[in-house]
Amino acid sequence: MIDKTTLWIVIIGLGLGSFFLRFVFTGLVGHRAMPAWLLRHLRYTAVAVLPALVAPQVLWPSATSGETDPARLAAAATTFAVGLITKSVLAAMLSGATVLYSVLYLLG
Repeated sequence: MIDKTTLWIVIIGLGLGSFFLRFVFTGLVGHRAMPAWLLRHLRYTAVAVLPALVAPQVLWPSATSGETDPARLAAAATTFAVGLITKSVLAAMLSGATVLYSVLYLLG
């Protein structure tokens, strides 16, 4: 078990680090116009973060003790395909959820 003092030092350190990372953009450069190349790259932040959050749950899901299963792979492939074709996040998410629960139901 971790010592309480160490735990609080880590929590406070992570909080301060998170604050300062945000402060750099909002406090230090928030009043200045950002260069076009930086704005172009920042557009893709959400597109990069969402797959990074989802990929571990598809490839190593805790529901199956870390074993990859066909239901989650089918749902991920469907979500990707529908998103690519329709350009709609909501349609992609709903179709992926539908495929996931349908395949889980069919496989028992």
